[in-house]
Amino acid sequence: MSSMSESPSTRQDLAAIVFALTFPSFLTWVYFILLAESASGLQLAAKSIGMVIQIGFPLFWVVCVQKQRLSWSRPKRDGLLIGGLLGLAIVAAMFGAYHLWLKPSGAFDAAAPSVIEKVKGMGIDSTAKFAALSVFYAVLHSLLEEYYWRWFVFAQLRRVTALGPAIAISALGFMAHHVIVLSVFFGWGSFLSLFFSLGVAVGGVAWAWLYHRSRSLFGPWLSHALVDAGIFLVGFEIVKSAW
Repeated sequence: MSSMSESPSTRQDLAAIVFALTFPSFLTWVYFILLAESASGLQLAAKSIGMVIQIGFPLFWVVCVQKQRLSWSRPKRDGLLIGGLLGLAIVAAMFGAYHLWLKPSGAFDAAAPSVIEKVKGMGIDSTAKFAALSVFYAVLHSLLEEYYWRWFVFAQLRRVTALGPAIAISALGFMAHHVIVLSVFFGWGSFLSLFFSLGVAVGGVAWAWLYHRSRSLFGPWLSHALVDAGIFLVGFEIVKSAW
């Protein structure tokens, strides 16, 4: 690997990586903390504009700056199998932790009102709307996160560093914006915030490894979608009393 300090293209790539690693956390801070007391329309506008930037930047960088042709690998059987089994294992562990530990201990009692308020602030006031939101996040949002964090961030890191650091750094970046959301609900520095944040980082490691192994986004996407579906099933247990 050539020295990174002498290559203008490498310096550009590093700048793009730093931006990609930090922008989601900045965006989350804006609409989740800075605009927390603002009208829901303003929050939605800020998030929408930010998401356009976040989704568009990887395509702009790869196509317009790096002059690469876009290519999407087809699903690989082993990738889908590993991704499916991994997703189901995580969901099983999640349900076990919730029903055997977190729910009986009342761990969610303090966070439940703020979770319900946030959901209502999004206009979700019925089981049908919550189900629609769940499908959106499990199917589409998980794909967008895999596209951003694995297809772009992890792949860009692999251009400038070894596999291990690329997996670790991309996983920490993936975790960072979740830390903000979790801390708003469970408290800054609380055990649950740290515990769930670590779980997000572990997911980021697993999905980056699977993407590297299978050379396809479909396995990580399937795994991520299953996990998000499991999270929303647990979330429904918390918010259903509000309707």
